[in-house]
Amino acid sequence: MADEQRDLISNPGSSMLNVGGTQRSVLGSRAAISTLSILVALLIVSQAVTVYFVYQQNGRISKLTKTSQTLQLEALQRKLPASAKPVNKMKMAVMNSPMVMKVLPMVPSAGNTVMAPASNRTEDQVKHLLLQADPRKMFPELKDDLMDNLKRLKSTMTYEDWQSFESWMHKWLLFEMAKNSKPEEHKEIPAKKVLTKCQAEANSGGVHPGRFQPQCDENGDYLPKQCNASTGYCWCSYKNGTRIEGTATREELDCEVN
Repeated sequence: MADEQRDLISNPGSSMLNVGGTQRSVLGSRAAISTLSILVALLIVSQAVTVYFVYQQNGRISKLTKTSQTLQLEALQRKLPASAKPVNKMKMAVMNSPMVMKVLPMVPSAGNTVMAPASNRTEDQVKHLLLQADPRKMFPELKDDLMDNLKRLKSTMTYEDWQSFESWMHKWLLFEMAKNSKPEEHKEIPAKKVLTKCQAEANSGGVHPGRFQPQCDENGDYLPKQCNASTGYCWCSYKNGTRIEGTATREELDCEVN
């Protein structure tokens, strides 16, 4: 202990130097920590500013993309004829990335709805269904005979569409041939038998009490002797049904003699 006191008394300058060095090292550490904190804060602020600007740029890109898509759609609609304008307008919805777009159909407005079928014919009903699926479909006027209509269709179709149409016609023809493979048997329709006056009167309306029904021979002529069962009278008659006057009686009558 006495030795340490002597050392302190003998070296007072060195003790002061050690204390000053310690204070300087503490101040240097604090300054380094402050500088590091400032740099970290600046880095965080710069990242926040960068994110903000990127978000703004994304919004601008989205608006520009929507405007471009809308202009393209309007230009396409102006090119189409009035009868083939699409019913459904399309809108572009921006996904997470500004370069990825998805097309979503808008609710059709009242002015763009597809009209009801023109009639109940199969042709109009099928045309209505096709227009609902794709309002841009076109249907040419076909008012000539079959061959001229096919030539007109071929001139309005693309090569691929016409090849597909020919393939469908081939399958349809095979189906019709298979369906009608058995030849139809032509049955003779018997000639309708023409009734004579006597036969027509005898077969008219069935049996009615009190009504006279003439008797006919095998040729359809009136028998010489005609009788009314309800009255009991009999009379002689010509072949055409004319009654012979003075022959009506309820007694035994032989018209063969007359």
